[in-house]
Amino acid sequence: MQIGIHYANFTHPGWESRLAERLTETARAADRGGASLFTVMDHYFQMESLGGPAEPMLEGYTTLGYLAGVTSDVRLGLLVTGTTYRRPGLLAKIVTTLDVLSRGRAVLGLGAAWYEREHLALGVPFPPTSERFERLEETLQIVQQMWSDDDGPYAGRHYQLAETVCVPPPVQRPHPPILIGGSGERKTLRLVARYADACNVFRDSVEGTRHKLDVLRRHCDDVGRDYDSIEKTMVSGGGADPAADPDRFVEEMAAYAELGISLVTLMPSSDDPVGWTEQVCADVVPRLARL
Repeated sequence: MQIGIHYANFTHPGWESRLAERLTETARAADRGGASLFTVMDHYFQMESLGGPAEPMLEGYTTLGYLAGVTSDVRLGLLVTGTTYRRPGLLAKIVTTLDVLSRGRAVLGLGAAWYEREHLALGVPFPPTSERFERLEETLQIVQQMWSDDDGPYAGRHYQLAETVCVPPPVQRPHPPILIGGSGERKTLRLVARYADACNVFRDSVEGTRHKLDVLRRHCDDVGRDYDSIEKTMVSGGGADPAADPDRFVEEMAAYAELGISLVTLMPSSDDPVGWTEQVCADVVPRLARL
Protein backbone atom coordinates (compact mmCIF):
# COMPACT_ATOMS: atom_id res chain seq x y z
CA MET A 1 0.00 0.00 0.00
CA GLN A 2 1.16 3.54 -0.81
CA ILE A 3 0.12 6.93 0.55
CA GLY A 4 -1.06 10.16 -0.97
CA ILE A 5 -0.88 13.50 0.80
CA HIS A 6 -3.98 15.66 0.31
CA TYR A 7 -3.29 19.32 1.10
CA ALA A 8 -6.84 20.58 1.60
CA ASN A 9 -6.40 23.13 4.39
CA PHE A 10 -4.35 26.28 3.80
CA THR A 11 -5.44 27.92 7.08
CA HIS A 12 -2.38 27.27 9.21
CA PRO A 13 -0.92 29.83 11.64
CA GLY A 14 0.58 32.74 9.76
CA TRP A 15 -0.93 31.68 6.44
CA GLU A 16 -1.14 35.30 5.31
CA SER A 17 2.64 35.38 4.95
CA ARG A 18 3.63 31.70 4.86
CA LEU A 19 1.02 29.97 2.68
CA ALA A 20 3.26 29.45 -0.35
CA GLU A 21 6.29 28.48 1.73
CA ARG A 22 4.38 25.92 3.79
CA LEU A 23 2.67 24.37 0.76
CA THR A 24 6.01 24.11 -1.05
CA GLU A 25 7.80 22.47 1.86
CA THR A 26 4.94 20.01 2.47
CA ALA A 27 5.00 18.91 -1.17
CA ARG A 28 8.78 18.55 -1.04
CA ALA A 29 8.52 16.51 2.18
CA ALA A 30 6.02 14.18 0.48
CA ASP A 31 8.29 13.94 -2.57
CA ARG A 32 11.41 13.14 -0.52
CA GLY A 33 9.54 10.83 1.81
CA GLY A 34 8.24 8.43 -0.79
CA ALA A 35 4.58 9.48 -1.00
CA SER A 36 3.09 8.28 -4.28
CA LEU A 37 0.65 11.14 -4.83
CA PHE A 38 0.26 14.78 -3.78
CA THR A 39 -3.14 16.37 -4.29
CA VAL A 40 -4.96 19.61 -3.65
CA MET A 41 -8.66 20.36 -3.97
CA ASP A 42 -10.39 21.80 -6.99
CA HIS A 43 -12.55 24.48 -5.41
CA TYR A 44 -13.02 28.20 -5.86
CA PHE A 45 -13.94 28.58 -2.17
CA GLN A 46 -12.86 26.61 0.86
CA MET A 47 -15.42 24.00 1.93
CA GLU A 48 -17.81 24.86 4.73
CA SER A 49 -16.39 22.05 6.87
CA LEU A 50 -12.98 23.77 6.80
CA GLY A 51 -14.24 27.28 7.41
CA GLY A 52 -15.95 28.24 4.17
CA PRO A 53 -15.23 31.08 1.74
CA ALA A 54 -13.55 33.30 4.32
CA GLU A 55 -10.62 30.87 4.43
CA PRO A 56 -7.87 30.72 1.77
CA MET A 57 -8.18 28.50 -1.32
CA LEU A 58 -5.87 28.39 -4.34
CA GLU A 59 -6.90 27.55 -7.90
CA GLY A 60 -6.09 23.90 -8.41
CA TYR A 61 -4.27 23.55 -11.72
CA THR A 62 -2.24 26.72 -11.24
CA THR A 63 -1.12 25.20 -7.95
CA LEU A 64 -0.20 21.86 -9.53
CA GLY A 65 1.79 23.59 -12.26
CA TYR A 66 3.79 25.36 -9.59
CA LEU A 67 4.29 22.16 -7.59
CA ALA A 68 5.54 20.38 -10.70
CA GLY A 69 8.49 22.78 -10.67
CA VAL A 70 9.44 22.21 -7.02
CA THR A 71 9.11 18.39 -6.88
CA SER A 72 10.64 15.60 -8.93
CA ASP A 73 8.97 12.23 -8.38
CA VAL A 74 5.57 12.45 -6.69
CA ARG A 75 2.47 12.22 -8.89
CA LEU A 76 0.31 15.35 -8.95
CA GLY A 77 -3.45 15.70 -9.21
CA LEU A 78 -6.64 17.29 -7.97
CA LEU A 79 -8.91 15.37 -5.64
CA VAL A 80 -11.00 15.91 -7.65
CA THR A 81 -11.80 18.18 -10.61
CA GLY A 82 -15.50 18.98 -10.76
CA THR A 83 -16.85 18.37 -14.24
CA THR A 84 -18.57 21.78 -14.16
CA TYR A 85 -15.40 23.79 -13.55
CA ARG A 86 -13.81 23.66 -17.01
CA ARG A 87 -14.85 22.77 -20.55
CA PRO A 88 -13.69 19.20 -21.27
CA GLY A 89 -11.39 19.98 -24.20
CA LEU A 90 -9.67 22.71 -22.20
CA LEU A 91 -9.39 20.36 -19.23
CA ALA A 92 -7.64 17.75 -21.39
CA LYS A 93 -5.22 20.44 -22.61
CA ILE A 94 -4.51 21.64 -19.06
CA VAL A 95 -3.79 18.13 -17.77
CA THR A 96 -1.65 17.39 -20.82
CA THR A 97 0.38 20.52 -20.13
CA LEU A 98 0.86 19.42 -16.52
CA ASP A 99 1.95 15.96 -17.68
CA VAL A 100 4.46 17.36 -20.18
CA LEU A 101 5.98 19.89 -17.79
CA SER A 102 6.10 17.45 -14.86
CA ARG A 103 7.68 14.83 -17.14
CA GLY A 104 4.85 12.35 -16.79
CA ARG A 105 3.46 12.83 -13.29
CA ALA A 106 -0.08 14.12 -13.89
CA VAL A 107 -3.20 12.35 -12.65
CA LEU A 108 -6.66 13.46 -13.79
CA GLY A 109 -9.11 13.20 -10.91
CA LEU A 110 -12.75 13.75 -11.89
CA GLY A 111 -16.08 13.98 -10.13
CA ALA A 112 -19.58 15.31 -10.70
CA ALA A 113 -19.07 18.46 -8.52
CA TRP A 114 -21.23 19.34 -5.54
CA TYR A 115 -20.39 22.76 -4.02
CA GLU A 116 -23.27 24.88 -5.26
CA ARG A 117 -22.35 28.00 -3.29
CA GLU A 118 -19.06 28.60 -5.10
CA HIS A 119 -20.72 28.12 -8.48
CA LEU A 120 -23.45 30.64 -7.75
CA ALA A 121 -20.98 33.08 -6.23
CA LEU A 122 -18.70 33.19 -9.27
CA GLY A 123 -21.35 32.81 -11.93
CA VAL A 124 -20.55 29.25 -12.98
CA PRO A 125 -23.56 27.17 -14.09
CA PHE A 126 -24.53 24.43 -11.64
CA PRO A 127 -26.96 22.05 -13.35
CA PRO A 128 -29.02 19.41 -11.54
CA THR A 129 -27.33 16.23 -10.35
CA SER A 130 -28.52 14.08 -13.24
CA GLU A 131 -27.14 16.54 -15.79
CA ARG A 132 -23.84 16.84 -13.95
CA PHE A 133 -23.39 13.09 -14.26
CA GLU A 134 -24.25 13.26 -17.95
CA ARG A 135 -21.63 15.96 -18.36
CA LEU A 136 -19.14 13.90 -16.36
CA GLU A 137 -19.58 10.96 -18.73
CA GLU A 138 -19.15 13.18 -21.78
CA THR A 139 -16.05 14.73 -20.20
CA LEU A 140 -14.58 11.25 -19.75
CA GLN A 141 -15.29 10.44 -23.38
CA ILE A 142 -13.78 13.70 -24.59
CA VAL A 143 -10.53 13.50 -22.62
CA GLN A 144 -10.02 9.93 -23.82
CA GLN A 145 -10.58 11.03 -27.41
CA MET A 146 -8.23 14.00 -26.95
CA TRP A 147 -5.60 11.53 -25.75
CA SER A 148 -6.08 9.12 -28.66
CA ASP A 149 -5.16 9.12 -32.34
CA ASP A 150 -8.67 10.34 -33.18
CA ASP A 151 -8.48 14.12 -33.59
CA GLY A 152 -11.88 14.40 -35.26
CA PRO A 153 -15.08 15.93 -33.91
CA TYR A 154 -17.03 14.96 -30.83
CA ALA A 155 -20.80 15.38 -30.72
CA GLY A 156 -22.52 14.86 -27.40
CA ARG A 157 -25.69 16.10 -25.80
CA HIS A 158 -23.91 18.78 -23.78
CA TYR A 159 -20.59 19.28 -25.56
CA GLN A 160 -19.68 19.57 -29.23
CA LEU A 161 -16.06 19.80 -30.35
CA ALA A 162 -15.13 20.43 -33.98
CA GLU A 163 -11.63 18.98 -33.45
CA THR A 164 -9.94 17.06 -30.65
CA VAL A 165 -6.32 17.93 -31.44
CA CYS A 166 -3.88 17.72 -28.52
CA VAL A 167 -0.27 18.56 -29.41
CA PRO A 168 2.08 17.88 -27.73
CA PRO A 169 0.56 14.66 -26.44
CA PRO A 170 0.92 13.58 -22.81
CA VAL A 171 4.17 11.98 -21.73
CA GLN A 172 2.34 9.06 -20.11
CA ARG A 173 1.03 6.41 -22.46
CA PRO A 174 -1.67 5.85 -23.40
CA HIS A 175 -2.56 8.87 -21.26
CA PRO A 176 -2.38 10.21 -17.68
CA PRO A 177 -4.30 8.00 -15.26
CA ILE A 178 -7.96 8.90 -14.93
CA LEU A 179 -9.26 8.65 -11.36
CA ILE A 180 -12.94 9.05 -10.51
CA GLY A 181 -13.76 10.16 -6.99
CA GLY A 182 -16.86 9.12 -5.10
CA SER A 183 -18.68 6.05 -3.84
CA GLY A 184 -22.08 6.25 -5.51
CA GLU A 185 -23.08 2.74 -6.44
CA ARG A 186 -25.47 3.38 -9.31
CA LYS A 187 -23.65 6.10 -11.28
CA THR A 188 -20.14 6.83 -10.01
CA LEU A 189 -18.86 3.28 -9.74
CA ARG A 190 -20.46 2.43 -13.08
CA LEU A 191 -18.43 5.24 -14.67
CA VAL A 192 -15.29 3.91 -12.97
CA ALA A 193 -15.86 0.50 -14.53
CA ARG A 194 -16.39 1.96 -17.98
CA TYR A 195 -13.80 4.73 -18.15
CA ALA A 196 -11.37 5.03 -15.22
CA ASP A 197 -7.93 3.74 -14.38
CA ALA A 198 -8.52 4.28 -10.66
CA CYS A 199 -11.30 4.92 -8.17
CA ASN A 200 -11.15 6.93 -4.97
CA VAL A 201 -13.74 6.00 -2.37
CA PHE A 202 -14.41 7.57 1.01
CA ARG A 203 -13.25 5.53 3.95
CA ASP A 204 -16.01 3.38 5.37
CA SER A 205 -15.91 0.38 7.64
CA VAL A 206 -14.02 -2.57 6.25
CA GLU A 207 -17.31 -4.28 5.45
CA GLY A 208 -18.71 -1.11 3.91
CA THR A 209 -15.66 -0.75 1.71
CA ARG A 210 -15.84 -4.42 0.74
CA HIS A 211 -19.43 -3.82 -0.37
CA LYS A 212 -18.45 -0.82 -2.53
CA LEU A 213 -15.71 -2.81 -4.22
CA ASP A 214 -18.11 -5.70 -4.80
CA VAL A 215 -20.44 -3.24 -6.53
CA LEU A 216 -17.55 -2.03 -8.67
CA ARG A 217 -16.70 -5.62 -9.56
CA ARG A 218 -20.28 -6.24 -10.72
CA HIS A 219 -20.18 -3.10 -12.87
CA CYS A 220 -16.92 -4.35 -14.38
CA ASP A 221 -18.55 -7.69 -15.17
CA ASP A 222 -21.46 -5.88 -16.83
CA VAL A 223 -19.20 -3.91 -19.20
CA GLY A 224 -16.55 -6.59 -19.74
CA ARG A 225 -13.84 -4.74 -17.81
CA ASP A 226 -11.02 -6.42 -15.90
CA TYR A 227 -11.69 -5.46 -12.29
CA ASP A 228 -8.05 -5.96 -11.38
CA SER A 229 -6.96 -3.36 -13.95
CA ILE A 230 -8.49 -0.59 -11.83
CA GLU A 231 -6.40 0.91 -9.02
CA LYS A 232 -8.42 1.13 -5.80
CA THR A 233 -7.65 4.15 -3.62
CA MET A 234 -9.28 5.58 -0.52
CA VAL A 235 -9.49 8.87 1.35
CA SER A 236 -8.85 8.14 5.02
CA GLY A 237 -11.01 10.09 7.44
CA GLY A 238 -11.40 9.09 11.05
CA GLY A 239 -9.53 6.28 12.73
CA ALA A 240 -6.02 6.54 14.08
CA ASP A 241 -3.83 9.54 13.27
CA PRO A 242 -0.87 8.05 11.35
CA ALA A 243 1.50 10.56 12.96
CA ALA A 244 0.27 10.18 16.56
CA ASP A 245 -0.37 6.43 16.50
CA PRO A 246 1.38 4.81 13.51
CA ASP A 247 1.08 1.29 14.93
CA ARG A 248 -2.69 1.45 15.15
CA PHE A 249 -2.96 3.18 11.79
CA VAL A 250 -0.93 0.50 10.01
CA GLU A 251 -3.01 -2.18 11.71
CA GLU A 252 -6.20 -0.49 10.45
CA MET A 253 -4.85 -0.17 6.93
CA ALA A 254 -3.88 -3.85 6.75
CA ALA A 255 -7.55 -4.79 6.59
CA TYR A 256 -8.15 -2.40 3.68
CA ALA A 257 -5.04 -3.62 1.88
CA GLU A 258 -6.50 -7.12 2.00
CA LEU A 259 -9.53 -5.77 0.13
CA GLY A 260 -7.29 -4.45 -2.64
CA ILE A 261 -6.93 -0.81 -1.59
CA SER A 262 -3.45 0.06 -2.87
CA LEU A 263 -3.24 3.75 -1.91
CA VAL A 264 -4.63 5.69 1.03
CA THR A 265 -4.83 9.48 0.86
CA LEU A 266 -4.13 11.35 4.08
CA MET A 267 -4.76 14.97 5.02
CA PRO A 268 -2.26 16.56 7.43
CA SER A 269 -4.10 17.04 10.72
CA SER A 270 -1.58 19.38 12.35
CA ASP A 271 -0.80 23.09 12.32
CA ASP A 272 2.62 21.94 11.07
CA PRO A 273 1.82 20.03 7.86
CA VAL A 274 5.50 19.88 6.92
CA GLY A 275 6.53 18.13 10.12
CA TRP A 276 3.44 15.95 10.05
CA THR A 277 4.19 14.80 6.50
CA GLU A 278 7.85 14.15 7.29
CA GLN A 279 6.88 12.04 10.29
CA VAL A 280 4.23 10.04 8.44
CA CYS A 281 6.58 9.37 5.55
CA ALA A 282 9.30 8.18 7.92
CA ASP A 283 7.11 6.09 10.24
CA VAL A 284 4.33 4.81 8.00
CA VAL A 285 5.38 4.68 4.33
CA PRO A 286 7.88 1.80 4.71
CA ARG A 287 5.45 -0.23 6.80
CA LEU A 288 2.51 0.25 4.45
CA ALA A 289 4.71 -0.80 1.54
CA ARG A 290 4.98 -4.23 3.14
CA LEU A 291 1.21 -4.78 3.30
